[in-house]
Amino acid sequence: MVARLVIAAPSSGSGKTTVATGLMAAFVAAGLTVSPHKVGPDYIDPGYHSLATGRPGRNLDAYMCGTELMEPLFAHGAAGCDVAVVEGVMGLYDGAAGAGELASTAQVAKLLRAPVVLVVDASSQSRSVAALVHGFASWDPQVRIGGVILNKVASDRHEELLREALEESGVPVLGVLRRVTQVASPSRHLGLVPVAERRAEAVDAVAAMAEQVRRGCDLEGLLGLARSAPRLGAAAWDAGAAVPRTPSGGTPTLPASQTPEGLKTRRPVVAVAAGPAFTFSYTEHAELLTAAGADVVPFDPLRDEQLPTGTAGLVVGGGFPEVYAPELSANEPLRKAVADLAYSGAPLAAECAGLLYLARSLDGQPMCGVLDAEARMSERLTLGYREAVAVSDSVLAAAGTRMRGHEFHRTVIEPAAGPDPAWGMHRPERRVEGFVQRGVHASYLHTHWASAPGVARRFVEGCAR
Repeated sequence: MVARLVIAAPSSGSGKTTVATGLMAAFVAAGLTVSPHKVGPDYIDPGYHSLATGRPGRNLDAYMCGTELMEPLFAHGAAGCDVAVVEGVMGLYDGAAGAGELASTAQVAKLLRAPVVLVVDASSQSRSVAALVHGFASWDPQVRIGGVILNKVASDRHEELLREALEESGVPVLGVLRRVTQVASPSRHLGLVPVAERRAEAVDAVAAMAEQVRRGCDLEGLLGLARSAPRLGAAAWDAGAAVPRTPSGGTPTLPASQTPEGLKTRRPVVAVAAGPAFTFSYTEHAELLTAAGADVVPFDPLRDEQLPTGTAGLVVGGGFPEVYAPELSANEPLRKAVADLAYSGAPLAAECAGLLYLARSLDGQPMCGVLDAEARMSERLTLGYREAVAVSDSVLAAAGTRMRGHEFHRTVIEPAAGPDPAWGMHRPERRVEGFVQRGVHASYLHTHWASAPGVARRFVEGCAR
């Protein structure tokens, strides 16, 4: 059994990330092995969670993966840990637009049967805090709010007023964080700056969060609340069991005639873009590719001038190529290597940032030129869950395959789709999007492969061919 807590809030901006990350680091400093989790599709917060715990930050997204996978994915990530801390998304009861509680923090807390700690921004209230907490605690009887952490408290007198108001609520105060000690975390157009772009400063920020939580919160009380969670019964998700077997029952391998000289294994090499420009990736994707028979090798498009030796397929996920467009453009040898790989027909899967990297140009800077399209920054934020169906057969999915995904970008690409689009969107509006050509599948849509592990098998089989 893994002790567990969900850190939630009435709204975004209340301090969830500071409290969750600080609590993770404080528990680690106390000698506990901590499993970090994030509700929703966010890629950036899990990077800070990973820094705080030394373990992969994992997402729990009931919209993209389905409610039935929440407990197994949680159990997979939390295996062998003393306590798990789950950071919520938006306000406690906010979920996918127009879909009720689906994908909300409250829904995930119920699925995990985990107690909730409500982080309240108390900067502009005193007695009203009791009404707010009472409302959140009574809205859904199946959500157990086990404590409150008061954030941005101005003074001893302010704290006293807040505690007095909450005495009759029945919800204990498990922490008080002062306004003067708030930790500053730099952000930009899509949220916090990822850890990979500011590691030294991020280490300091996480340490400051941990100290703030240690000084202001009842760690023993929080741990006791986490340990009060009942035992879960679902088996842990396993990538090896999830990936469908090949028709022959084995794992894909390169034919001996195609195995590069000196390569120690015949498992196809799948290169995965990493480094500061490409930080958006779900941990389970690499696990599924490995289980499907590939050797996953990361590389940094900002620094590496060649793809990893023996590359048979390429995955370029999300990130901030717009921030690094000049540096990515300057790495001409790698851009040529990526283009050559694409023109050879090898499988390439590109999501969002990867789509921009494969375009002819990004904000006027030459990119790989694989796609006959131009990309640029825009003023408009495109954000939200999507329902999609594969329009064309590709290295990821057969035409007609239905998947749920998420878009999150401030760029546009023209044209938005090629002659063979990747996806037909059915939510929130109908449109086609993305590119399928040769072995390339490129799109703005972020997907979570745990919901459709056959994607990994199909991709690795294409690499083996």
